[in-house]
Order: sequence, then C-alpha cells, then structure tokens
Amino acid sequence: MNKLDLPFLSASDLSRLIAAKEVSPVEATEAYLERIELLDGKLHAYVTVTADAALKAAKQAEQEIAQGNYRGPMHGVPVGVKDQIYTKGILTTGGSPVFGDFVPSEDATVITNLNKAGAVLLGKLNMTEFATTGLSHQFDPPRNPWDLERSTGGSSSGSGAATAAFLCGSSLGEDTGGSVRFPASWCGLAGLRPTWGRVSRYGVMPGVRSMDTVGPLGRTVEDCAITLAAIAGHDPKDKVSSKEPVPDYQAALDGDIKGLRFGIVRELLYSDLVEDEIRRSVLAAADALRGLGAHVEETSISLAANAGAINGALRVEAPVTYQELLRDRPKEIAHDNRIAYIVNSIMPAPYYYKGLRLRSLIRAQVLDALDSFDLLLSPTTGVAAQLLEPDPVIDSKGKSNRIPWLLGNTFNLANVPALSVPCGFTATGLPIGLQIAGRPFDETTVLLAGHVYEQSTGWHTRRPNI
Repeated sequence: MNKLDLPFLSASDLSRLIAAKEVSPVEATEAYLERIELLDGKLHAYVTVTADAALKAAKQAEQEIAQGNYRGPMHGVPVGVKDQIYTKGILTTGGSPVFGDFVPSEDATVITNLNKAGAVLLGKLNMTEFATTGLSHQFDPPRNPWDLERSTGGSSSGSGAATAAFLCGSSLGEDTGGSVRFPASWCGLAGLRPTWGRVSRYGVMPGVRSMDTVGPLGRTVEDCAITLAAIAGHDPKDKVSSKEPVPDYQAALDGDIKGLRFGIVRELLYSDLVEDEIRRSVLAAADALRGLGAHVEETSISLAANAGAINGALRVEAPVTYQELLRDRPKEIAHDNRIAYIVNSIMPAPYYYKGLRLRSLIRAQVLDALDSFDLLLSPTTGVAAQLLEPDPVIDSKGKSNRIPWLLGNTFNLANVPALSVPCGFTATGLPIGLQIAGRPFDETTVLLAGHVYEQSTGWHTRRPNI
C-alpha cells in the first residue's frame, strides 16, 4: 500500500493491517508526521509534535509485533491527545500561556494505559483555555477541515481538527459539558463521552471535576471502541474511577439493533436552539434506525429544556480550581473564561445548591427514561460549524453562538455515556451529528447502535477537501 494513503485508513483498518504485518507502524507514523508537517500550519491542531519520540515508539512496536508480542488493536497506531492531559517530559499547556512552560514529571493514567496498549503518541492537541469554554482559544484556533474559516467546536478542538484532517489515527479529548461530542459533531467524527468513572482522570487538568471525563474521537465508531478499550478501567489514583469490568467493545460491535428501543428526546429535538436542517437529519436517522429493526418513538425529559442553565450553575468548580490565578493574574485569563469565572465565583450559595438539586432531578429523569428505552436520541448540536469568532457573539435577539452546543448537557449532568455520530451534511457541506445516549456503563450498546447506524450510511466515508 502507498505510504501516503495510510493516514486515510480508519484507525481500526490500520490496526488490522499492522496486526497482519502488512503495514509497519514506522511507515504509518512517518506518513502521519509528514502530513502534520504539510497541513498543520493551516489547521493549528497540534500544540506540540513529538516526532522523535513517536518514531522511537513506532520502531519498538514494529519489533514487538515482529517477535510475536502483539498487544492488541492499538499496538502501533498513531494517536494524538488533548493538551489537558499530563505527558511526562512533554509540554502540557491546558490551552493557556499560563502553563506555557509546564512540563509534567509523570504521565496521566490514560497515557500510561495507551503506552501499555502500544499506541504511538504523535503529540499534544490544541484546545480552548482550561477546557472550560467551548469556542475561545488563547493559541491560534484550530480550523475545521470542512471549511477553514469555521470552528471545530471545543473544548477538544485540536482533537476534532487532527482526527478529521487525517493527522492522527484517533485522539483523546475530554468531555465536561460536550467537549468531545461538540467537535465530533462539527468535524464529522464519532466521539464518545463515556460514563463518569469509566476512565481515570488522574493527571488530567480539571475543568468541572464532578463531570469531567476523558473520551475518544475517531473517524469511525469502531475507532472509538478500540481507543476506549485501551484507556478504560479502574485506577486507584482516581477515587471515582469505577471497578466495573471493561468489556471488549470492538467484539460487541458484531451484532444488530433489532428490537432495541430508542426514545427521541422531544425537548432536545424541538428546541429553538435546533435549526430545521439539523432536525430533519436527526428525524431521517430515526427512520433509518426503524428500517434496521429498532423501535423508535418520541419521549419527554422535561428538565432537558433547562439543562444548559443547570449546567451553568455547577460551573463554580472551575473558578475554585483557578482561584489564585483569577485573584492575582486575571488579565492572563482569556476574556470569555475571565468573565465566566468572575460571575461564577460570586454565585450565591442558594443558586449552587438549587443547581445540585436540579442535577439530581434531571439524572433521575434520564434514568427513568432509560427504564423505558434502551437508548435516547437527539441532535448533538443545534447548528453546524460556525464561523470563527474571537469571542462568543451575541445577536440582536440576545442569542449567543455558543448555546447550541449545550444540547449535550442533559447527559453529562446525568453522567451517562453519550456518542455523537455523523448523520448528514448541511446544504453547504458541513457535518451534522446524531447523539445517542445510554445507561450508565453500557457503552457497549451505545457503540453498537452507533456502529450499526454508521455502517448503514455513507456519512463517515466522506472526506474534507483541505
């Protein structure tokens, strides 16, 4: 196979060729590094490229596989990780010049797990500052491969850009209020927020700790499955990490969805935040699921209409994390974050307490819905990728260009797994995402449904013309 074509393979297809010794991890890594050098000056997906270390890891993987010591599906696969995740001896900025010289002395647990799986780290990926804003960047904002004048969505913006532009096989993002699903939707990718506790957050810079979770982005659902399998599992260093067994997510994709019950959340589908073109694509996806043998009907989660406001009341955790910086060096924090931190730092305690109570109620409503349905459906975002702006723009009607991504908040408030998978394109050629949520720790069913739907369509096979 021509080396230049290797980056265009899904991570899963590349994995199979590496396992069969038909492709060398070194060849694949070289191909990705050459593509990064060629294109990342336009895309700004990477903060740091670790070329020498990547080639060294690829050579080690090649030797191990040649000797019969194959570690599994991620062995030799080149990946990128969000710059929020600690990497020993490698600059980790959290998307801010404040940490412009911070080099961790240890790896995050997810990096340790990727190393154990034999993955090849290509570098660290750009992100919005501190992962607590959806659109505002301190560094050059990543460009959306489908339209270089548009945003990738955030906060895992570089993860979206790099994966969609074939600058890594798969990537790690971090999802607090939609930060994996948002860029997945806008960049035409699969992106999974796992159940809170499924993946260790040790060594991950905090955003809102009661909702933060690391998750994969891939060009296919199977890519997400093999990446999640590599990083998931209990970690004594993270007290909330779960001891639930980690299934073989890739093997679980070999099935169908006949008889599965899907509930379309009315409050998220018919919201004013959702443009008609997006709504039509989601309804068409629901029809496709029916054609695959699933039962699909509308359902109600009443508090979903207020999930964005509830989520906002809980974001007091971020200014607590960065309270010294906010007090002593506020001008070094980007405008969007600075205003949000100041507002949230003076939020009255009764409002925060009310937010906690409402969060418990919305979680109960989601779990009640999942007693009647196996999975829940909605748009991932209400609009397609928007033009890059230095800060969120408020129009004459008081509508911000950031709020349509708040559709994901229902499921991070409930701490259940949620997947975004492509379900169409706008008339202007921008990707549209379908969100599929499931029961706690049932990523298997979420991934299966996403995979079956994905493979029945051709949306994931389209390539951006960079």
